[in-house]
Amino acid sequence: MLDIISVSKKYQSQMALHDVTFSLSKGEFAFIMGHSGSGKSTLLKMVYGACKPTSGRVILFNKDVAKLSPRYTAALRRKLGIVFQDYKLIQSKTVWENIAFALEVQGASYSYIKRKVAECLEFVGLNLRSRDFPHMLSGGEQQRVGIARALVNNPQLLLADEPTGNLDFENSKTILSLLGDVNNMGTSVLVATHDKEIVSITRKRLIKLDHGQLTGDGNAH
Repeated sequence: MLDIISVSKKYQSQMALHDVTFSLSKGEFAFIMGHSGSGKSTLLKMVYGACKPTSGRVILFNKDVAKLSPRYTAALRRKLGIVFQDYKLIQSKTVWENIAFALEVQGASYSYIKRKVAECLEFVGLNLRSRDFPHMLSGGEQQRVGIARALVNNPQLLLADEPTGNLDFENSKTILSLLGDVNNMGTSVLVATHDKEIVSITRKRLIKLDHGQLTGDGNAH
């Protein structure tokens, strides 16, 4: 599903990533762990086409992401779900509207949007908050809205960039459990994090980055 092949990324004089290689199989769940500045976010941005490698290739769904036109990059992103640390919700829209927006921009019918948003809200346990605005929710609830929005397109791969970075341990466990449920439905999941405590309670694959270099790839203990 995803192949990172000898990927390096240089920003001016700084190497963000250096010769990183790994693959993610269909249906797999993996963490990318490293301290701030280790290259985790840069790597995820390359997967969804927000930046290009200086050298090496990112192959997603058998496509070289860096070589895609803007139109095809947009089409590729519709096969992805993306969850951000700071939620990136539209403050002027309700929970329902935030989730629906991802489908509206694609021209989906109202009946489909209504059904799909209801499914996703139920999945994250926020049926009763659909008319609330983001500022009325806790951080954990806002991140659950972010997950619902990421799922509305039935993604084949869900990318999560520090999804628990702004949350306490209990909310972090809830988010991790939800991501596990997403994976159990058949969606591949790739989570960038520096949270050792969260990673340690799972038995998932752990890909370690340190100063842009791959330093480990195996199961978390």
